[in-house]
Amino acid sequence: MEGETSWINDCVDEAREISEFDSFLELSDEANKEDSGVSVDLILPDDLLERIIAYLPIASIFRAGCVCKRWHEIISSKRFLWNFSHVVSQKPWYFMFTSSDDPIGYAFDPILRKWYGIELPCIETSTWFIASSCGLVCFMDNDSRSKLYVCNPITKDCKKLEEPPGLKFSDYSALALSVNRISHGYTISIVKSKQVPGNFFQWDLSIYIYDSETMMWVASWTEVLTGWRGGDESVICDGILYFLIYSTRGGTPENRHGLIMYNLSSRSSHGLLIRSFIPIPCPLTCGRLMNLKEKLVMVGGIGKQDRPDIIKGIGIWVLNGKEWQEVARMPHKFFQGFGEFDDVFASSGTDDLIYIQSYGAPALLVYDMNQKHWRWSQKCPVTKRFPLQLFTGFCFEPRLEIAP
Repeated sequence: MEGETSWINDCVDEAREISEFDSFLELSDEANKEDSGVSVDLILPDDLLERIIAYLPIASIFRAGCVCKRWHEIISSKRFLWNFSHVVSQKPWYFMFTSSDDPIGYAFDPILRKWYGIELPCIETSTWFIASSCGLVCFMDNDSRSKLYVCNPITKDCKKLEEPPGLKFSDYSALALSVNRISHGYTISIVKSKQVPGNFFQWDLSIYIYDSETMMWVASWTEVLTGWRGGDESVICDGILYFLIYSTRGGTPENRHGLIMYNLSSRSSHGLLIRSFIPIPCPLTCGRLMNLKEKLVMVGGIGKQDRPDIIKGIGIWVLNGKEWQEVARMPHKFFQGFGEFDDVFASSGTDDLIYIQSYGAPALLVYDMNQKHWRWSQKCPVTKRFPLQLFTGFCFEPRLEIAP
């Protein structure tokens, strides 16, 4: 942590502009004005102080490191990182891209309910594929699909991976990342889908797996799907890779989407992939997959029965076995709050939080799965500069101890 000057300084400067930042130092000064007798800092031994600081929100940990030399050395120590790793997971932040081209934006902290201006390492444009898990984020370019990076956006540690195998210019690709919380090893999956030449109904689908321990890619599965193609939505939950497939032969609105599951441990789908097909619960305009505490959750735009391309609401489902259970539906007042809502939108989540965002505005809605509660985030400190400006984003868990 020594020499860290990136996002924490940015967020301090940004906060001064928008007057949202309650300075840790100011709070300390206020306490010093009182005649409190003996400083708690002098009483507490290092190991106890480490444990206390480890339970602070991550932004407060960085500010604590600015209090004095002793505190800075504490949060820079390996023992502190060990303590931090055993603390209950930090609530996921949401990084919002504020330009349709450049990968610039702000990150929302749901604990302190503040936005921080941070710079993401490695990524070149906001249209890159992005997946996150347990403090790490994976970026893959959207052109050749050969540039692949894994990074910790808080510490800025970044690693470039070997180019993934298979076709560089597949028609569709889906990226997923899963990090082991104990070993910090990680698995990356890429599902590539390309149309069979001259046959719109048949698509070559390939699954490639990267293991951080062996640092090697493996071509895990190849199959030709008839009547279905892959897309850009996938996630890994409890050792199972899930990805959405899309119908290429029309049909009823209910049958336009489907879910496929693939066991990463056994590297098997128990036969053809299509045999693991799980229907989608209703006509969807789009579907977003996410891992919440090793349960597969889908956020979907619900299409009208007579006009399935027109969104009439947004629902949240959990997969239990092979059955979908609807757990929430966005209240109409929040749905209206987005203004003009497209049939597609951005949504991601982890832990207990789900973020939902319209591509056309910086408004961000948060749903707490545990408390069954909807609420808006604090207003993002950015304004829409031109009518066609797009906004998107992703969530990640802020961690200090995990490196790629």
